[in-house]
Amino acid sequence: MTPRNPIARADLIVESMRWYGAISDLDRLVQRTCQMVRRFGGINANQQTAPSLLFSDDQHVKKLNFQFRGKNKPTNVLTFEPLSPQHGGDIVLAYETMKREADKAQRPLRAHVTHLLVHGLLHLAGHDHLHPGEARRMETLETYIMRRMGFPDPWKTGAKPHA
Repeated sequence: MTPRNPIARADLIVESMRWYGAISDLDRLVQRTCQMVRRFGGINANQQTAPSLLFSDDQHVKKLNFQFRGKNKPTNVLTFEPLSPQHGGDIVLAYETMKREADKAQRPLRAHVTHLLVHGLLHLAGHDHLHPGEARRMETLETYIMRRMGFPDPWKTGAKPHA
């Protein structure tokens, strides 16, 4: 399977303004993350379809999670595959859940968000982790991209983030 290119220029929609309060340069961080995934994610550079990234809240994500996955609870991120070749897919992030997870892991929200964006973008590009070998490759690629961006290994427990 040839990976898709989820990164021309992502369409960023900020539904919950708490995101801007927590990450003042959210737009720049998102575009930089997209560029790094494009550069190091083994993505076909010929396709220029961009994803839509929705920075939302637990209430909205809970509704989507129930509607599309049958789970009546919020989750950190939902990734929706492209509906057509002209559509780049969608990634929806829930502020409260992401903030709780980052706090619990003692990591900056910025690092946690970046990691889950990298993860979602790699999914949209055709990467997966259904089997152990795939999971190892995807985690290795996520770690490589995160380190290139100045963040620590997101899979290492107890890592003290510096970004």
